[in-house]
Amino acid sequence: QGCGGLSGDSICKKKSIELLAELRLPKGLFPLEDVEEFGYNREAGFVWLIQKKKKDHTFKKIKRQVSYAPEVTAFVEEGKMKKMTGVKTKELLLWLSIVEMYVDGVSSEKITFKTGTGLSDSFPVAAFELEQ
Repeated sequence: QGCGGLSGDSICKKKSIELLAELRLPKGLFPLEDVEEFGYNREAGFVWLIQKKKKDHTFKKIKRQVSYAPEVTAFVEEGKMKKMTGVKTKELLLWLSIVEMYVDGVSSEKITFKTGTGLSDSFPVAAFELEQ
């Protein structure tokens, strides 16, 4: 299969959530707004999301602020995203790029995030479920 690029906020959000579920990743990882394009190249394992503008979001259960650039990309496989671009987290006073995230094992309740500086931190998967 080649590239599947979709446009329109509601269909793009729906498809990105379906992909996260298929990859066994929490469905609330990308709380984006005004998504203009979503694409997934299955052969390459490459996914991209384009939104109108940067989005800052606080995951309330872990009190962690995350910033999503207008374009977010990653290479994906089951339980993992790597070579990520466009996602940063605030650590003390610094914004650090998230370059990888993964869930260990089939029934893991933890998700681990790695930054470009080599730091990593794990959190409960439940903190990243869809917020109502």
